[in-house]
Amino acid sequence: MQKGNPVIEKDKKIRVGITHGDLNGINYEIIIKTLDDNRILELFTPVIYGLSRVLSYNRKNMNAATFNYNLVRDASFAKSNKINLINLNDSEVKIEFGKSIKLAGEYAFEALKHAVTDLKSHKINVIVTAPITKENTRSNDFPFPGHTEYFASEFHTDQFLMLMVSGNLRIGTVTGHVSLAEVPTLVTEELITTKINVLNDSLIRDFGISRPKIALLGLNPHAGENGQIGHEEEHLLYPAILKAKKKGKLVFGPFPADGFFAGAYQKYDGILAMYHDQGLIPFKTLSTGQGVNFTAGLPIVRTSPAHGTAYDIAGQGIASPDSLRNAIYLAVDIFNNRQNFDEDTSNPLHSGLLQESGNGKNKEDNDEIARMQD
Repeated sequence: MQKGNPVIEKDKKIRVGITHGDLNGINYEIIIKTLDDNRILELFTPVIYGLSRVLSYNRKNMNAATFNYNLVRDASFAKSNKINLINLNDSEVKIEFGKSIKLAGEYAFEALKHAVTDLKSHKINVIVTAPITKENTRSNDFPFPGHTEYFASEFHTDQFLMLMVSGNLRIGTVTGHVSLAEVPTLVTEELITTKINVLNDSLIRDFGISRPKIALLGLNPHAGENGQIGHEEEHLLYPAILKAKKKGKLVFGPFPADGFFAGAYQKYDGILAMYHDQGLIPFKTLSTGQGVNFTAGLPIVRTSPAHGTAYDIAGQGIASPDSLRNAIYLAVDIFNNRQNFDEDTSNPLHSGLLQESGNGKNKEDNDEIARMQD
């Protein structure tokens, strides 16, 4: 039994909360593969929110004899240089790899609730969420289409953005997990402007890019072809881009989405797609299983692997941990970047000076805007 005061003040390493997601997918396998290396524990202290019985079952199924963990009743008592597990429940759990069952959704939500409470109490520093299954997680208590909207609700903001990250490739989406039929009604000048602002601020504070260049993709084929294939570009996207430029932001487009990823994307620090598949199909093609889902705009740091529960390969021991590992690394990097940015009070960005510095006053930037727009 643990006694005494929490040790969080003595542990200077970042505490990474990892929620187990759907227990019948690949989540426990990739968590074990990611953390079963003592060298990784030199970088952060992991705190898994999951089930001891399920973790032990997967360890045995994978023959991961070297994987050991420390049971803690509270994240405050997590030990540095150890893999820590907060056990959500001691009941027997039947593992049915590849099946969507209601109980798995309930345990996934339980892990999320516990981790978010600890995040708000500063018992952990960042959170990495393993994939859930929307079908079994949706309920009266969790009426959200996914993690992104849940975290936005928990931290009381509508200024957020699902941002997919792989190296220097960063793609956000103006609309998220909604049907394609809804997209044209949801894409407004106001929403585009909001997403531009969130992406610009995140690139500065979270990624350390002082003058980020942002590209917008058109909604219609060939970006509307001057009104021949739709008018959203003329009526919504161009005004939003112009508004951003007047505020000094380096925003370009709208670009035809079909040819943009042949090479032009490499010129930009961030890209805004108008809807989910427009951004995520090229992202997942280019990131080759290495990508990360980051929720920009939140007051806390939350990342996730850029894949689902992978029911089709669950329990087979062949799942790649690369995306989860990268999600943890990115969460740690962003946390550090934010601390460094916030501590540098001499940085003009703290008062918004850099974002407002365009307005025709910076000839070099204005020339660059003209060249790239041409």
